[in-house]
Amino acid sequence: MVNVVEPPFWTPDQEQAFAARRAALLAEIGDEARLTALYTGRHAFSPAVMAAVGRVLRHAFVPPDQLLQAYYNCPLPIGHGQTISQPYIVALMSDLLDVDAHSVVLEVGTGCGYQAAVLAEMVRRIYSLERLPDLAESARRRLHSLGYDNVEVMANDGYYGHPAHAPYDGIIVTAAAEAIPAPLIEQLKPGGRLVIPLGRAFGDQQLVRAVKQPDGSLQCRAMLPVAFVPFRH
Repeated sequence: MVNVVEPPFWTPDQEQAFAARRAALLAEIGDEARLTALYTGRHAFSPAVMAAVGRVLRHAFVPPDQLLQAYYNCPLPIGHGQTISQPYIVALMSDLLDVDAHSVVLEVGTGCGYQAAVLAEMVRRIYSLERLPDLAESARRRLHSLGYDNVEVMANDGYYGHPAHAPYDGIIVTAAAEAIPAPLIEQLKPGGRLVIPLGRAFGDQQLVRAVKQPDGSLQCRAMLPVAFVPFRH
């Protein structure tokens, strides 16, 4: 189980330092968005996405020995062979979902809960699935302690999605699959967006944005080469 430093243990000086690092991180994300626009077609992320990333306390989602690296623009290990994603990738995937304050989103792969927290700043409701019970429980407690009451974390196999609250405006998958699971396609609204890394485990992968068409098919676009942990079920 991943242990984190809970908010009462952060001093005002630490909070001020973390806030300054978040501001610097936002500038880095903006720079990287411009550099990768040739791939993504997005020279800047929406104000809602940037504001959400700026509000989320990434240092609350990393182990204590990673606190100094919490606002580095890179993935970090969180235990169980998993990582907290690079902030730029979190911002990009959030932007590609094109969600708003009325959206209901399904997340497959809660991990430490950081991506869910960013989306929770933007949408009405998130249902998040994590196959590892220890990670699911620690993410659930962490998100609750930080006030993200619009996130429901469940310890379930994400391959099958969560049909109880389907269809979804957006579905985000935070592990690399070789193909899009059929249940996720079924649970996406017509016009809904699905963002997923596709490719071989530890091989070539592409971040893909898929939009569900009225006939149930997907219109897919490969956005960017990426490296994610493998999708397991």
